Amino acid sequence: MADFPLLKDMIDSRLVGQIADRIAVIHPAFERDGFLRSVRAELDTLELKQRFAWVADKLRQYLPADYPAALAILVEILNDADGRFEPIEDAGFRLLPIPTFVYRHGLDHLEASLDAIYVITRYTSCEGAIRPYIIHHPAATLARLQKWALDENEHVRRLVSEGSRPRLPWWPQLTDLIADPTPTLALLEHLKDDPSLYVRRSVANHLNDIGKDHPELLLARMEAWAIGAGDERLWLINHALRTLVKRGDQRALAILGYGPPSVALSNLKLEPSTLLFGDELEFSFRLRNLDDEPQNLLIDFVAHFLKANGSRAPKVFKLKKMRLPAGETVTIGKRLAVRPISTRRYYPGRQRLEIQVNGRVLGGAEFELVMD
Repeated sequence: MADFPLLKDMIDSRLVGQIADRIAVIHPAFERDGFLRSVRAELDTLELKQRFAWVADKLRQYLPADYPAALAILVEILNDADGRFEPIEDAGFRLLPIPTFVYRHGLDHLEASLDAIYVITRYTSCEGAIRPYIIHHPAATLARLQKWALDENEHVRRLVSEGSRPRLPWWPQLTDLIADPTPTLALLEHLKDDPSLYVRRSVANHLNDIGKDHPELLLARMEAWAIGAGDERLWLINHALRTLVKRGDQRALAILGYGPPSVALSNLKLEPSTLLFGDELEFSFRLRNLDDEPQNLLIDFVAHFLKANGSRAPKVFKLKKMRLPAGETVTIGKRLAVRPISTRRYYPGRQRLEIQVNGRVLGGAEFELVMD
């Protein structure tokens, strides 16, 4: 089987050479060969984010000492619309050392750095680069984001949402905004009906972050947004509430049109009852609508896997959304693969599977997991 390429290997010697060649065109005094020797000396020994930082720090060393002048050079090498530069494959990811330069070296030059981020984000992600500025210069940076929320460029608008996410993966958490997210809620109001799905998806992820710490605040805002909402905003609301929905939050489910279920669960079957690790568990069940009206049903299953200490950890899996007519019965089946994955370790013993409808567990059954 062929090995999958590692992300870190995309930040390689060839990329560094392409960056150096572009700089030499813009800034002929650039010590290209010295820069390349210095970067390549340790690049292959580093992990991904270390490579971003290593290249950024070497750029700081070899570019002009005046930060705004150095930054202007890096901004200019991004624009190859006139064909003067060799194209960089997968440039959106591979050029991340440049916003890392702003992240690591620009904090004392607020205006120049924010001006550069406004341009750089059109070419490569600045969602991490802007976070130190939110932390150390909150008023000025949030004022910029307020302005950028109305920008014509979707990458700039997405930066407003993604860069200010309280719990953005990969980058430092914004602890002040975790404690009080109201400043970013004001930004998201401008973006809730953005024409770009790219932007709306970021808004939904941002709201989901807020809901982890302030569920009541998120629920109140989503109730307001749901009034008169079209399909695109309803999709955003659905995505924003996904963590609360998995928790079975009845208020979140009500916003999405799922009331307390009036259904009966029957014929829940798990096969085999003793499962060998690496195989699939098959299960099926029936649901009958006990009401005299159709019901919107959000059907999930919850796998309670054993942990090392003998307790069980629940994991919610999506199954089906449907509208079940009055008095009717539906049969649902599914297979669950219990195989090695990087995000979970399995332990032998009694595991439990439950059926959850509109956030409420209706019943469950157990199976034995045997490790070979």
